Formats: sequence, structure tokens, C-alpha cells
Amino acid sequence: GAPASLRVISSTGEASNAEDYRWLMESTGVPVIEYCGGTEIGGGYVTATVVEPAVPARFTTPTLGLDFVLLDEDGMSGDTGEVFLVPPSIGLSTELLNRDHHRIYYDGVPAWSRQLRRHGDQMRRDGSGRYQALGRVDDTMNLGGIKVSSADLESALSVVDGIGEVAAIGSPPPGGGPERLVLFVVPDPAVEVTTEEVLTKAQSAIRVRLNPLFKVHDVVFVGSLPRTASQKVMRRTLRAEYDR
Repeated sequence: GAPASLRVISSTGEASNAEDYRWLMESTGVPVIEYCGGTEIGGGYVTATVVEPAVPARFTTPTLGLDFVLLDEDGMSGDTGEVFLVPPSIGLSTELLNRDHHRIYYDGVPAWSRQLRRHGDQMRRDGSGRYQALGRVDDTMNLGGIKVSSADLESALSVVDGIGEVAAIGSPPPGGGPERLVLFVVPDPAVEVTTEEVLTKAQSAIRVRLNPLFKVHDVVFVGSLPRTASQKVMRRTLRAEYDR
């Protein structure tokens, strides 16, 4: 059990795994409060709270003083889409070091009743109104005509024996064509496996837990996954490395 002084656990930085957090809450008896934001907004834009039931890997409300909308590729609001912030809000950046602030956050943003600001996260709102992080928009891939997020794939692979950490990317074949599913895997040091064995197990897990149409093209073993200072997995770096 948890020490008596432990009242709450906070989590941020990367799309979380519901099974991991369910285990953590059951083991400690305290809620895991999800919190998602960014350095450039001075904090978070969506969070869970201590006054609502804790649901693993879910947020319950926009943070105080900031609102957002979810827009699909056609700029229509819905229950799944890219996060666009609704300014103004204390903490929003006004410039970027060595980059064009307006181009990054405002160019090409869909027209709305108010000026929106691009954030880049992808979220899903479930039937109860709670939010689930699906990773970054550039972490979404198209497999066989079906769009799927890296977060969904990595969640399905969390049960695979021999996988310590995993990052899923979509990689086009040389010359273009449908994206191929590539897995960068940090092997579990307690389990001795080959890339072929992990590929077979991963394919089985995806078939059962996600979609039988998704095929694993390749498995690459790595010593660690590249991360930002805030511990977000840099899938774009992995994609560039694989496509070289």
C-alpha cells in the first residue's frame, strides 16, 4: 500500500496507458490526476481534478482560464480531432527563439468565430465528456486507409512480453505509397527475445486488441527512445532515422 502521506499522483508529458494507471491507482488507493499542456502556454489546457471520480488516462475539464476546441481535418468541431486553443489566456507565448511564432501557431488555422491557436495535440472526447490524449497530430498514421494514433498502437502493445518501451511510427515505402507500421522497441532486459519474436507477438496483440487489418512491417531494437526535455517521445526523429 501507499504511505499515509501520499494523497494524489500527478502525471503529464505523454499520452498515458490506462492499464498502467489503473494498476497504480488500485495499488496505492490514490487518484492519478492527468494534466496536459505545454511550455508555450505556461501550463496546462486540460486536466483531471480531485473532486471528480478518477478514470485512468482521462482528463475531465479544461483548465481554469483557458478553453479549447477539437477540429477535424475539415475544420469541423467533433469528438475527435486536433486541439486548438481559444485565446486569450495568461501564459500564452508571443514569440519563439529562432522560429516564426505566427507561422507555427496561426498560419492555416481553420476559420472560427474567434481567433484560434494551433497546439498540435490530438484528443478524443468520450460519451461521458472526458478527454483522452491520442498523442501529437504528427503521431497519427494511415494504415490501409484507416487512421490510427501511435498512442492507440502503443497501448495495444503494452501487454507484449519482451517489450520494455515501444514507439510506433508510420513510414512510407521508397517511392511513396501506403504507410508501413514500424515499431521501435526497447527490449525488456528480463526477457530474451529476437526482433522476429517481438514482431510476431506484436502482430498478435494488435490483431486482438485493435484491428486485424494493421500489419507490422518492421521491428527495430534500440537502447532508448529519444525524448524531449519534458520526456515526450520524439517520434519524428525516429521516423527520419528510419526513412534515411
